[in-house]
Amino acid sequence: MQLSPEQLEAHLAKGLAPLYAITGTEELRALESADAIRARAKAAGFTDRKVYSAGAHFDWGQIKADLSGMSLFGDKPLIDLRIPNGKPGKDGGAALDDIAKLAKATGDGALLLVTFPGDYQTMKTAWVKALDAAGVLVESKPVDPAALPAWIGERLARQKQSAAPETLRFIAAKVEGNLIAAHQEIMKLALLQPPGKLGFEAVEEAVLNVARYDVFKLSEAWLTGDLPRFRRMLEGLRGEGEAPPLILWAMADDIRALAKIRRGEKVWKGPRSGLYERKAKNVSNAQLGTALRHAAGIDRLIKGLRPQALSGDVWEEFYRLGERFA
Repeated sequence: MQLSPEQLEAHLAKGLAPLYAITGTEELRALESADAIRARAKAAGFTDRKVYSAGAHFDWGQIKADLSGMSLFGDKPLIDLRIPNGKPGKDGGAALDDIAKLAKATGDGALLLVTFPGDYQTMKTAWVKALDAAGVLVESKPVDPAALPAWIGERLARQKQSAAPETLRFIAAKVEGNLIAAHQEIMKLALLQPPGKLGFEAVEEAVLNVARYDVFKLSEAWLTGDLPRFRRMLEGLRGEGEAPPLILWAMADDIRALAKIRRGEKVWKGPRSGLYERKAKNVSNAQLGTALRHAAGIDRLIKGLRPQALSGDVWEEFYRLGERFA
């Protein structure tokens, strides 16, 4: 059974499953989900906690033994298994299939919690499907940029604070999708400001610019026509010293993907596939050709040449390239 982090609280209130798998790309939501399960398990008597980190040459038989054995003191075991790289390997994958079935068979005699980072490809593996079939799979996905202000508002409400929509958007812009940074800023507001509605000036003074910019998230901004966010991300990447060739490669790869889709070819872009499909319907082949020529000009500019049609500022040309699709 698959649940979102938001659905987990209601599920835990009804009782515990014998197995939980926590995965995804959003670290904060994964950490909070795992903490909620551990707290509920402790309250239910699973006090014999054993923590394992599955690296190279890990003994998977130990997990099976813990699930099959009984505690000498009668305490129910909570087996906290962590797979730091999300890749258990061939032997580990086969072992997890057996472990999942064994955990399900133990009923409420033991509880297995498996945490691992996972992307679109990881979710399709046989061992993840086995964990899902045997228990509860919680996938922590990033909060959509459009939903981030509401997410921040809900967090403020937990500490009996609120803010106007423009203030929530300001905080969201400052953290740029970094939920751990957003959590820290929200907690700071609880320390600096009393309960009630927060004024914009107070928030502006307290909240730092803690954004962490990701080249591969540029697609979400420029392909959806969110030029203010696209400009902000470019300025952030420039300030962090990101190499222009990497940005050019990411943008050019997006353009080539759109061109392939328009030619009827299949292109895998993971969770962003829908974004590419929608954008491909709204651009012409001529636009894509012009964009690729523009990208080629930026490449020459990066190499020290100066194409006549381009300004001398590489970063401004990145923005102009994205602006073509707004």
